[in-house]
Amino acid sequence: MASKKATTKARKSPAKAKAAAGTKGAATTALARRPQPYTLVTGGTGFLGAHLVRQLVEAGERNVRVLATTNPAWLGELGVETATGSVLNKADVARALDGVASVYHLAGRVARGREDSHGMYALHVEGTRVLCEAAMVAGVKTIVLASSSGTIAVTDDATALPNETWPPPLDIIARWPYYASKYYQERVALEHFAGAGRRLVIVNPSLLLGPGDERLSSTKVVLDFLARKIMAVPGGGLSFVDARDAAQAMRAAMARGKHGERYLLGAGNWTFDKFFGRLERLTKVAAPRFSLPSKFAVTGAQALSSLYRQWKLAPPVEPAEIEMAEYFWYFDSTKAARELGFAPRDAAETLQDTVTYVRENFLGKGAFV
Repeated sequence: MASKKATTKARKSPAKAKAAAGTKGAATTALARRPQPYTLVTGGTGFLGAHLVRQLVEAGERNVRVLATTNPAWLGELGVETATGSVLNKADVARALDGVASVYHLAGRVARGREDSHGMYALHVEGTRVLCEAAMVAGVKTIVLASSSGTIAVTDDATALPNETWPPPLDIIARWPYYASKYYQERVALEHFAGAGRRLVIVNPSLLLGPGDERLSSTKVVLDFLARKIMAVPGGGLSFVDARDAAQAMRAAMARGKHGERYLLGAGNWTFDKFFGRLERLTKVAAPRFSLPSKFAVTGAQALSSLYRQWKLAPPVEPAEIEMAEYFWYFDSTKAARELGFAPRDAAETLQDTVTYVRENFLGKGAFV
């Protein structure tokens, strides 16, 4: 009797069962109709940003939106939503963040001259502040910021191998507006995007090489080599990384990077003598054979630049570039390898793809062969 009574109690009338099923179906439909959050990429048309956007789409990301001042046709061909505007404009940023849960912040400008300092500070520092404040209001959960290894790893010691715990080299980078603005960009981001449920991850790639640098923002050194503009071997050393590998590391940082942490990305630490020697073997263009003491190299570049500017011509090489090349930009990427699975491709592949792209798009096929 007890069993029968329990069974009777548990049994629902057809009307109640239908109502319950209707409620459950409505809930399922509501969930299905709930819009999926977007991923926003600022600066998605730049060298690194374009590789990142393409990788996101190839990986199956459906709701990708790009905020940029111009939107090339290839974004539409990939099915990417575009938002035309600037990170300096609060209304543009608020509109771009509608429905966004995660942000890749790559909007920036690469320039070496002091005359560009105000523009770079505004874009990198103020633009990042505007974005982070708006992201807090919009309910964004994660921002991955593309910074530079130059905010950490620049020394005058060839034996030093900085990692993410290295003190910022402010005494060195203060003289170069680009790197100084990137350092303050990091600080502003950490200050303005924080709190429960928020995650800010910073990636610090070295010199970006590889195909696709339409603006020569990073690969100009290869063009200068092919055009025989580099007359002497600088005394310092560089680190570089393939832009495709850096983009992949940014995706890993979005998935498992830790809040407030930096991740240095580099494929190797080479002297400029080794770098130009490898380019010589790949291109059959003779590398420079002699070097000058740092003081004379920088002074000579400054004098040459002044002369060219008097003639209203662009100097072949900026003095700041010569000065930077006298330092060592080496570092250790162990942390990125351990926590993000960072595993850059062979440097020879990166250099070959860079040379091929620069020749075909800026020098013409077969040039200097």
